[in-house]
Parts: sequence; C-alpha cells; structure tokens
Amino acid sequence: MARLRRLSLAGHAHWLTQRGHNGQVVFNDETDRMLYLAALLEASRQEDVLVRAYGIGDSEAQLLVTPQRLSTLSRMMQALGRRFVAAHHRRHGGTGTLWEGRYHCAIVEPGATLLDVLALIEGAAAETGASSFNHRSSGAADPLVTELPEYWQLGNTPFDRQSQWRLKVSEGVPASKAQELRAAAWGGWVVGSAAFASQISETVARPTQPRPRGRPRKPSG
Repeated sequence: MARLRRLSLAGHAHWLTQRGHNGQVVFNDETDRMLYLAALLEASRQEDVLVRAYGIGDSEAQLLVTPQRLSTLSRMMQALGRRFVAAHHRRHGGTGTLWEGRYHCAIVEPGATLLDVLALIEGAAAETGASSFNHRSSGAADPLVTELPEYWQLGNTPFDRQSQWRLKVSEGVPASKAQELRAAAWGGWVVGSAAFASQISETVARPTQPRPRGRPRKPSG
C-alpha cells in the first residue's frame, strides 16, 4: 500500500514528532537540546512557521507549530534536520541519520483538544528535558514561542493564565484520552473530533481518519 502523504494546511496547528533511530538517545545533554532549539529558531523564522510549543526528551522531540504558507512546514523540517544533524555529528562524531524514519505530522483541532495536546507536549518533557512549559507557567519569555489564542483565554491576567496552566499540566490528560491523541498523531491523522476531520477532508485529497476495523456492516432490511 502506498504511503499516505502528510497532512499539512497553512494556518492550522500541527503536532510533529521525531524519534531517535532504533530508540537511541539523540539528546545527550542540555547542550544538544539547545543546539536543536537554536536550529529550530533559525529554520522556523526562515520559513515563516510559528512555533507554539516544544518538548525535547532524550530520544524524542515533539513540536506544535503553525505554518503560515503551504509547503513551508516540510522545508522548515528539512532545514532543521540539516543544521541539527550536522551540529550533532560535529560534537559527537558519527554519520548518517539520527531519526527513525520521517517525522510524524498531524493537524490538531483548535480549542480544548489543542490545549490537551499542548499539555502532553510540555508535561512530558517539563522535568526530564527541555520544554516551553516555563514560558507559560512562570512568564519566562521564550523567543522561540508564539502564543496560542487558547492560552490567552485561560485568564484575564498573566498570573491567572500561568496558574491555570500549571494546574492543567499537573492534572495531566486522562490516560485513555492521551492514548487516543497520541495514536492519531503517530498515525498522521487529524487529532480531534470527527466533525473537524470531516471539515479538513474537504480541503485535502487524502483520508483524515483511519478506517473502522472489521468488515463493513451490511445494510439492514
């Protein structure tokens, strides 16, 4: 079966995931993470892609971004890959790819779903790696991050928004919901409701949700 092309639409938030080849550690320390984020800053500004959030662990990078124009997302990721892989090899030696295949990409529905995805990305790396959590939880300005409207709606003052965001991340996303969101993201589907997926399917020439398992039901009557 032919591989589906990635879902990508200008003006929508996209959840991107990169994992180390064979599960290997890619980010050995804070310096590696800073090299990745520096390359991301340069590539995103070059291609006019808004970075909404990031979470960098030991063997995985997760990003939430909004491309402003069609096709700029793939160009940003190509530029990011070239810059970071070259810097990584200069620092640690080695050749070849660091990543397990191509990056995974999914369009995220605005609103509550987007806030859940944001909490998953930042919460997973807030203690063990580098993330944009401090930007939202303590007001520590991050030049890489462009804020989301959903975050502004959490409160009328910076203190209110920061407090609400700390609470959101500490409570976490229910396990069943988190699994559902991650499965959609890893599969390259729309992350959100069936209605939103149907709306996106009218714009892109590919499926936006996996087909139901099992044989099709026979019509009744």
